[in-house]
Amino acid sequence: MRKKVVVIGGGYGGLRAIESLAQQADIDVTLIDKHPYHYLQTEAYGYIAGRFDLHDVVIDLQDWCSGFEKKITFVYDTALSIDFESQNIKVCNGKIEYDYLIIATGAKTNFFSFIEGLREHSFGVKNLHRAHNFRVEFENLIYKKLQNEDVAQEINLAIGGAGLSGVEVAAEMANVLLVYKKTLGNRVEGIKIHLIDASETILPGMSDFLVKSTHKRLVSLGINILTNAFIQKMDNKTIYFKNGDTLSYHFMIFTGGIKASELNETVDVQKNRIFQFVPDEMLNIGTKENVFAIGDCVEIRDAKQNILPPTAQTAERSAEYVAESIRKKIDKKAIKPFDAKVLGVFIALGGNWASGELFGVIKIKGHSAYLLKKAITYAYYLGLRLRINTGYKNRIKNR
Repeated sequence: MRKKVVVIGGGYGGLRAIESLAQQADIDVTLIDKHPYHYLQTEAYGYIAGRFDLHDVVIDLQDWCSGFEKKITFVYDTALSIDFESQNIKVCNGKIEYDYLIIATGAKTNFFSFIEGLREHSFGVKNLHRAHNFRVEFENLIYKKLQNEDVAQEINLAIGGAGLSGVEVAAEMANVLLVYKKTLGNRVEGIKIHLIDASETILPGMSDFLVKSTHKRLVSLGINILTNAFIQKMDNKTIYFKNGDTLSYHFMIFTGGIKASELNETVDVQKNRIFQFVPDEMLNIGTKENVFAIGDCVEIRDAKQNILPPTAQTAERSAEYVAESIRKKIDKKAIKPFDAKVLGVFIALGGNWASGELFGVIKIKGHSAYLLKKAITYAYYLGLRLRINTGYKNRIKNR
């Protein structure tokens, strides 16, 4: 008997799970997403700085689903709630039944409510629309500086959060400004980037090598790094710190935290303080052995109970595990608990420069690290592109 597997969320984890499940002849797969596209969030730093274009960070989900030999059904709709007993998902346009369910809804920027004005006066990168708005603001700023005769005017750009996303965004923007200086001269001289974090160091929790090499690169790009800096509130012109300092700013992007998507809040199972699901060792949520959660919407731990970082790598490893688990459940085979490690971390730091580690042993920085990071990203993007091209041709053929 054929089984229906439904995946909610077309992010890194959702797509990787479908790639594995699509190979199974006795499984029908349906993807539900409230957006018609897959957003490559790992490339957001380049998009908002104007280095990448929209087609570099977005993939059409309908064409991607059409690129498989067997049919993958794509439902462009919002998942509103889940009925575990009846085994269906309520969407705006009806209900979708499942035998197995994979929740891969990702996360969104957590604009901390205890920082007054943060939500109203800053941009996030988890959402494509907000990232696009930030890109437009950045490009408009450069244009206005080009037209402004008062080239000495100082303009501050603030990045809240010095984790992986924050340092990548800050570095790429700073590098773009350096490139502009070669053609626009001192008209962009007065634009200053400030990287702000409440922790004692940038990249909290990462290795000493990554912290030091990244810090050195950011300083060389002219970025002002503010650590142990607690933001108390902000309005549309000024950031106020708890120690009494202030920073006048033009606009701010916030990368300081995440929280799970709205769907998580409707599901009555154990969750942590940022509404991520807390699963069992098989990545099941609640008491349902046919419901799994993967990626950023779930708190994922390794075999030693260390929480894994919410990265594309973690999402893909959990997706591969869940796809294999569904196959084994159908075949009534034993399943081992989930266990995965972070194999490597690469940080894009503006232009053709990066810093990275592999297997906790190999340490690399500079242009060679950039080439390696680019190769990894390109391999992922090429796989999506090939599937998209096939789907596009199939769609045109079947018109």
